[in-house]
Amino acid sequence: MYYWDTYFTNIGLILDDDFEQALNNVDNILYLIDKFGFMPNGSNVSYLNRSQPPFASMMVRDIYEKSRDKIWLESACRILEKEYTFWMTQRITPTGLNRYSNSATRDELVSFYEYMRTRFTDLPVLTDSLKLLKQSSHLIAEAESGWDFSPRFDFRCEDFNPVDLNANLYLYEQNFAFFYKELKKKGSNKWLDAAQKRKNLLNKYCYNSQDGCFYDYDFINNRLSPIYSAAVFNLLWAEVLTKHQAKNVVVHLQRLEYPCGIVACKQGKRKRTYQWDFPNAWASFNLLSINGLDRYGFKKEARRIAQKYVSSIVKIYQSSGNLWEKYNAELGNLEVNNEYEMPPFMGWTAGAFIYASDYLIK
Repeated sequence: MYYWDTYFTNIGLILDDDFEQALNNVDNILYLIDKFGFMPNGSNVSYLNRSQPPFASMMVRDIYEKSRDKIWLESACRILEKEYTFWMTQRITPTGLNRYSNSATRDELVSFYEYMRTRFTDLPVLTDSLKLLKQSSHLIAEAESGWDFSPRFDFRCEDFNPVDLNANLYLYEQNFAFFYKELKKKGSNKWLDAAQKRKNLLNKYCYNSQDGCFYDYDFINNRLSPIYSAAVFNLLWAEVLTKHQAKNVVVHLQRLEYPCGIVACKQGKRKRTYQWDFPNAWASFNLLSINGLDRYGFKKEARRIAQKYVSSIVKIYQSSGNLWEKYNAELGNLEVNNEYEMPPFMGWTAGAFIYASDYLIK
């Protein structure tokens, strides 16, 4: 099982009344966090050198909201704090915000770079071992981001504070405050303080006052990324933004919204072709865009995106007999940017489809 995929799969399972399987999925993730101190990229030893976007806290809250099992929550909360410590010690930067990275060995770095040269033929043969190890470290960090690979990071992922990662950790801090209150534990205010601190830092480093939008922050070069991406919807979903900032996301929807859903990044000139870029639509940020817009009261826009996403998936399912990992949001077909052969019937696509369909009939 893959880490962040499971969050979106679980949303579908819970809506489809398969709570037991959703609980099993979360228990598996909690077991791995307890064992390793973090959730690996997936349940395979080859993934032990990196994690993926942190969603365990949100999965735990979804389960608890259904079960109200405080004994289970107490155990889960202890394990989640272990994971939070991993992110705050192993992935912290001088800005106070977090980044993606890895713990790969030298051999793993060399091997990963060679693998990457099969996905991106423009990557050069590097004879300087230090340059190779540094470049490969950035690439494995980008694999940890889940957005492997994207123009957001320009193949320098470790140099950035991603808006979506920090939105997720903000939600962790909010959830810990909620869990502590539910468990009648002292200390919920410290989590609210941590969340407020992160919110302030996101506004300090990731907010562009010129267009009112949020971007990943390149803390090495002290500048914002030029790439506007669907990562902004994590900020809506986690309720980090003010009402005015959220309205500005709606104003700029046309940069990411197409006839068949939301694309990964605003269209633009690129050095190479990425799969987490225009015109690809992935389940994760389409679901988060619908949910996030709804949270701020932009229900018309949320319904419009949900309808586009559902219609596209139904149309392609009728012609292909499958659900797919990603779709072309501009043309409503499977003409996508691939870095490998695209797998059919992805769990998170099913989860996002169920969520969007359910949203439309509310």
